[in-house]
Amino acid sequence: MDKKTHSFQAEVQQILHLVTHSLYSNKEIFLRELVSNASDACDKLRFEALDNAALYEDAPTLEVRVFFDAQAKTLTIRDNGIGMSADEAIAHLGTIAKSGTREFMSKLEGDQKKDANLIGQFGVGFYSGFIVADRMTVESRRAGLSADQGVRWSSTGTGDFEVETIAKPARGTDVILHLREDEAEFLSSWKLKSIISKYSDHISLPILMKKEEWDAEAKQQVVRDEWETVNKAAALWARSKSDVTDAEYQAFYKQISYDSEAPLAYTHNRVEGRTEYTQLLYVPAKAPFDLWNRDKRGGVKLYVKRVFIMDDAEALMPVYLRFVKGVIDSADLPLNVSRELLQESRDVKAIREGSTKRVLSMLEDVAENQKDRYAEFWKQFGAVLKEGVGEDFGNQERLAKLLRFASTQAANDEQGVSFTDYVGRMKEGQEAIYYITADTLAAAKGSPQLEVFKKKGIEVLLLTDRVDEWMLSHLQEFDGKPLQSVAKGAFDLGKLQDEEEKKQAEAAAESFKPVLEKLQAALKDRAQDVRASTRLVDSPACLVVEDGAMSGHLARLLKQAGQAAPESKPILEVNPGHALVKKLEADAQFDDLAHLLFDQAVLAEGGLLEDPAAHVQRMTRLLTA
Repeated sequence: MDKKTHSFQAEVQQILHLVTHSLYSNKEIFLRELVSNASDACDKLRFEALDNAALYEDAPTLEVRVFFDAQAKTLTIRDNGIGMSADEAIAHLGTIAKSGTREFMSKLEGDQKKDANLIGQFGVGFYSGFIVADRMTVESRRAGLSADQGVRWSSTGTGDFEVETIAKPARGTDVILHLREDEAEFLSSWKLKSIISKYSDHISLPILMKKEEWDAEAKQQVVRDEWETVNKAAALWARSKSDVTDAEYQAFYKQISYDSEAPLAYTHNRVEGRTEYTQLLYVPAKAPFDLWNRDKRGGVKLYVKRVFIMDDAEALMPVYLRFVKGVIDSADLPLNVSRELLQESRDVKAIREGSTKRVLSMLEDVAENQKDRYAEFWKQFGAVLKEGVGEDFGNQERLAKLLRFASTQAANDEQGVSFTDYVGRMKEGQEAIYYITADTLAAAKGSPQLEVFKKKGIEVLLLTDRVDEWMLSHLQEFDGKPLQSVAKGAFDLGKLQDEEEKKQAEAAAESFKPVLEKLQAALKDRAQDVRASTRLVDSPACLVVEDGAMSGHLARLLKQAGQAAPESKPILEVNPGHALVKKLEADAQFDDLAHLLFDQAVLAEGGLLEDPAAHVQRMTRLLTA
């Protein structure tokens, strides 16, 4: 094939512009990215060769070589992995079929000096070479193709790239960086080795560089024609825990996660029994950009007997732990395992259950012994962990203990109160755990339904995450104590309400019965029932629903999500002792006041008025009467 010029996909051009103009705060990450890509290419060859050993040709030992030419100012990263055909070079290096591309660009455009560690997270690591190079040349041949079917791809990182056919006897890929004038520091063995040691030490393939020795006569370092391994070239998870330092664990995490921060916690274990596997699992300190994408595959890599099988093996971790990163290496799974087989395998089910329990144990340890760190974890991942209450019934009790909430008795507005904390300070005679759900913390704290609880000093948990209503439909009790919404059902504090209060409430309800009947008639199209309230102290009215009915908050969430909420009318509770309610008894504009009371109750719980214009007209009539 003669040399042909192709144009980059539009998104690639944008990324190249950002890479060359923005990612200069940490230039050395380009080598991490290119060595990682080389390692992936070798892993892919190893995987494809399971069904076709001929792909190894005459070079069964997989490796990555890094070398430079100081005079030509070139740096080469060479692998003998799967390689690329001409069509693959055009497709993989000229276009990006990654959903993360736009997010990557928006992250960088938002802050031009963002850390370059972002680049690996979005699958565009190859282009990081242009941080230090004004031209990149890729020479490659796919394993299994003939020597005359090699391809050379070349670009200056602007609008287009050139592709031509070449002869390439050895399979694999050479990435040749033509370094800029001011990037000569990367033409140093010491510099390259230090970068490889920092970022790529734990890659399980040998990374080779030419040996350098001190020449006493020439009084300088001389490069020998002999290769040496410059990384440990051993799977870190396969080593004994006692042989791995905390710094090595953290470096490995950064390598597999492309995260610039150290992990919050990690666990490294070898599990033996009916199913044998090794797990090295990490909980990140910060949530990833796509945390709320439930379709995103997990962050756990699957190996079988140290042979890489697949990235993001979602069958190994439940969806609610999708933020967990790490490696699981099985001794029992077949090497040709597919994603479909993973879903059905009994061994995989055992690995998933064991790994889930291990992560929960790790979180329990942090929650118990490092409360400040767990508070940070909860801010980042708490709402996602709540999904597990409804998805993982086998671990529901453990998950319930890990939940944290805001509370009417907390010193601040943070979600820091556990069910265990709440139960430990329940009042004598209190039988239920009380909570309220709302769109915002301010709406929850100001809700009329809380008034009697505040008066009596009874703690109420404030739930404001969108997932809370769904979670509560699966969690009815904790430690034998039922969970009770303060906005559902008839109000009964049981032993916390003395007999005198009960008698007064019954007497007030009886004397107020005629007004309640008139309110019921006036609001028959809006309220299921109208009754005297014992939960209100300062407010004139509030809305509640029957036990088991859908709360107004959940109905609003469904509507916001474009889903139909079942039609139901709330119950209006009024405070017989409130001046506005007393005014009803003798007011000529009874209907207007009745609807105004209902509207106030809707607004107080964070709802929206169905007919704002009618509300304004009533207010106008009342104010001008």
